[in-house]
Amino acid sequence: MSEDAEGRLTSRPLDPETTVELPELTPRSTRQQWTRSALASFDDADIEDPPAFLVGTGHGVVRAVDDGGTELWSVDLGGMAVALEPTLVDDEPVVLVGTRGETAVLALLDAIEGRVRWSHDLEADLGSATKETLFYYPMTVDLASDATANGTAGDRLYAAARRYERDGDDRDFESRVYAFDPDGTVAWTYDADASPIALDRRDDRVAVAYNRCHGDHQCGLVVLDAADGDLDHTWDPGTDGGRRVGDVALDDEGVVLASHGDYRGYALDRTGGERWQVDLGRPLEDDDTVYTYPNHVTVDDDHALFVTGNTFPEDGRDTDERHPDEHSMAVVDRETGDRRRTLAVDGWLGGQDWMGDEIALAVGQHFRDRDPETHGLRFVGPDSGENRRFGTDGIAVAVAVNDDLVAVLEEPIAYHDEDDHRGAHRLRVISKP
Repeated sequence: MSEDAEGRLTSRPLDPETTVELPELTPRSTRQQWTRSALASFDDADIEDPPAFLVGTGHGVVRAVDDGGTELWSVDLGGMAVALEPTLVDDEPVVLVGTRGETAVLALLDAIEGRVRWSHDLEADLGSATKETLFYYPMTVDLASDATANGTAGDRLYAAARRYERDGDDRDFESRVYAFDPDGTVAWTYDADASPIALDRRDDRVAVAYNRCHGDHQCGLVVLDAADGDLDHTWDPGTDGGRRVGDVALDDEGVVLASHGDYRGYALDRTGGERWQVDLGRPLEDDDTVYTYPNHVTVDDDHALFVTGNTFPEDGRDTDERHPDEHSMAVVDRETGDRRRTLAVDGWLGGQDWMGDEIALAVGQHFRDRDPETHGLRFVGPDSGENRRFGTDGIAVAVAVNDDLVAVLEEPIAYHDEDDHRGAHRLRVISKP
């Protein structure tokens, strides 16, 4: 890690061993941070010769590549392939794929051949878009499976999906959480007029975080029985407005979550009782009163890691102020809730994946400062505090670790005050640094 003359952290250029050029995509603009692609791997799967990496693109195509970047197969599912869950069903490698778009689907693919085993139409369940625009189309939010969860046995697959519409100031959501048997039969569903943002699976539980609650459903977290989908318990920050919970992770003791309602992190017990709370992006007053949302949480045996997003003012959308905890990772003791350290992320977190004792982060643009130094990979150590940075030309939107390899999915970006775009749509693979 190094600094420039003004004391800012700088990145080493990413020197990929393999680059896979992907079909051209329209460059992102300064403030476009929505999901249109995905990346995953079969790391640690006990199977013979799986694909090294799986790429879901904004064209709806899912590609499997080996560790040298050679394409093994591709499948066009339409829309945008925004969620991937490599897993096992009946001890065979499969990939659950979720898309967004006019014809959004959930599909299970054979991971070795790319054959579609089954697909499920989300539009039929959630309704059609009321406007022919991306944000109104049905979309997959998150995926999970029994085989990749801790303390579980079984072959079920899980998905959360939603559809949005707006009429003036009124925002409406239709959403559904699914449990699928291996053959595509729907085992159970859980419906809400709220917007799910994250899903997690552990032992006998499925947890769902809802970040927007504008209807009858007025709780930011639901914990369901994985066997039948029955409601176990709920939790909510109890704040005004529609913002509730930004992410959720299950642990042995209960739930750890990132609250959008009051900008804190929480750990709950198995009945929804509070274990601890920690301030993350609470409003601070200067020329403007500003805050930042904690958008992500992940846990290991010792830590709860929370990552925040952009600075926002309480009044309006624009500000010259910067919240001191924006675009950062808070490393919190999982037992006590004490913050151990804060690590710089610098830009929008597109994705993360564990790499031994470190975690790899894919980082995109800082939509207020527009500094291309933010683009790229971070390798951070929750215990050591180490923060190694590798830059990419475009924004890094996803990362996946497979054995000794790390892949990052890059997309082009065109800042509104520049004449040309930066980067390209490509997969870049490096050895673990």
